[in-house]
Amino acid sequence: MRIRALIADDEPLARQRLSDLVCAERDLELVATATDGAEAVAAIRHHSPDLVFLDVQMPGLDGFGVIQEVGVTRMPAVVFVTAYDEHALRAFEVHAVDYLLKPFDRERFRDALTAARERIEHKTVDDLRRQLEGLLGEAPRTRKQDRIVVKTAGRIHFLRVDDVDWIDAAGNYVRLNVNGKSHLLRETMTGIEERLDPDRFVRIHRSAIVNIERIKELVPGAHGDFEVVLQSGARLPLSRSCRERLESALAEKSLRVGAPRGSRSMPLGNLQRLPSATAGTNRPLAGIRSPPRGIAEQGP
Repeated sequence: MRIRALIADDEPLARQRLSDLVCAERDLELVATATDGAEAVAAIRHHSPDLVFLDVQMPGLDGFGVIQEVGVTRMPAVVFVTAYDEHALRAFEVHAVDYLLKPFDRERFRDALTAARERIEHKTVDDLRRQLEGLLGEAPRTRKQDRIVVKTAGRIHFLRVDDVDWIDAAGNYVRLNVNGKSHLLRETMTGIEERLDPDRFVRIHRSAIVNIERIKELVPGAHGDFEVVLQSGARLPLSRSCRERLESALAEKSLRVGAPRGSRSMPLGNLQRLPSATAGTNRPLAGIRSPPRGIAEQGP
């Protein structure tokens, strides 16, 4: 079985040492090398390797950040390459994650490689992903990332997650809508949702996730449904299955929604719940604005 390997390390000598060791193994094929975290993310997404030798300490985006950016469920088998202290090494051992402690020799490299081969050949990468989840929980960083790496026109951009207004599906990509601009990222809606803070980002439709800090108001749509209106003016559909989740998130944040003209807006936590589409009532809710007569409802 041919194993496609990728190396991510910002130190040239360490990168070359790993390259030499990988190329000396008959069943390994070196498909790419990366010099920092952003390059590692792009290379993993592009090449879909079977195995990654991942340096923990890299500038900009470290090894843990690479895993969070790619998404645990999309990560191949991983061997960490690290100069971490004893406490961090114990965390690796507790979660049974393979690692190489710098400096390492060929024998130690082959020990880690043997373990990685077994994971790949016996298709136990899912076990590794669960171990990575546990390791990330102990890593000295927040579980949810604060930046998203996107590549546009050959350039790599770091987007602040807090600046994202909403995210929608676009075929095999997701579209990040940020301050009037959009950026495509090769990811699924479920994958990107897992990487976001659930206290700030809420799924409101199978093809839309919204930053609740950007919500201006909720307005009744056709057939008893509702639309989410953002501060930018964008209008997004609110599916029936996501109503309760949005209500809970808004109530918890005490987010204020738009109110009918002449009345005060109030926290959603003080409002009655959104009516069911089959409730058979058109009575407006307090704090929910009805669309002006004669104006057709529009999609996002």
